Amino acid sequence: MATEGQRVVLITGCSSGIGMGIAVRLARDENQRYYVIATMRDLKRKDKLVEAAGDAYGRTLSLLTLDVCSDESVKQCVDSVKDRHIDILINNAGVGLVGPVEGLSMEDMANVFETNFYGAVRMIKEVMPDMKRRRSGHILVISSVMGLQGVAFNDVYSASKFAIEGFCESLAVQLLKFNVTLSMIEPGPVHTEFEMRMIEDVSKKEFAGTDAETLHHFRTCYLTGAVNIFQALGQTPKDIAKVTQKVIESPRPPFRNLTNPLYTPIVALKYADDTGSLSVHTFYHMLYNLGGVMNVSVGLMKCLSCGCIRKRTISPI
Repeated sequence: MATEGQRVVLITGCSSGIGMGIAVRLARDENQRYYVIATMRDLKRKDKLVEAAGDAYGRTLSLLTLDVCSDESVKQCVDSVKDRHIDILINNAGVGLVGPVEGLSMEDMANVFETNFYGAVRMIKEVMPDMKRRRSGHILVISSVMGLQGVAFNDVYSASKFAIEGFCESLAVQLLKFNVTLSMIEPGPVHTEFEMRMIEDVSKKEFAGTDAETLHHFRTCYLTGAVNIFQALGQTPKDIAKVTQKVIESPRPPFRNLTNPLYTPIVALKYADDTGSLSVHTFYHMLYNLGGVMNVSVGLMKCLSCGCIRKRTISPI
């Protein structure tokens, strides 16, 4: 149970990756400013989190079951928090989907939106009224750079992130009137078991219904490039957790927060041309024409990010 002066933080999707990284960082805060409620669908998967939390588990970290795809589960979880008092809500639970659209089932696409979009909306709807009544609170959503710039063969995942970005951009304006802050955390590639396992799995998938040429492009152009980018530009969950804590502790938290400044030029490219042609054709050439020299383009992205940009997280808008 939180002690006086501690801020209660509820985080979704904490069994691994970014959610676990944020939960551990805040729970192990040396000044014990946070009481973290880490949630996951299946508490049988708690072992890695408990081990990483160390002696913080049971003191500044507790666990609750939560499935963001269930109205009942969301309500039960929030109701179980003392006085339903949550100072900071961090919406992290999410799923990915990669591959040619014609080879993806509508059920899989719907599942992505159910988790990435509606899951976050459910949590916000449940927690927001209490924050508005108290005229105090901070809601954070772990979005993605793909919510700002679409990426080939990530069509549905990117669409789900665009959706939550638009939802939150609209809601943030209303919440200011109630002294409630809404912030987006927008990572690029992150080294997690989830991401690397997904790339490995899709490399073996048949994607029935996809024409041979598109499947060839996906496997030889996209997957090869994705691995190179992960290796060269990928961050760790600890990196994302560090940015998230910085946003939480900011006296005026920014709405958008890119965690990897190397992606600032890519996002800026989109806003440099209001027709959209510049970014579309640039990504076309990166995907289909660079081929084995993808590392050159990665190096170019590093050069475009000057030293002053690397020192801080930058919002492109």
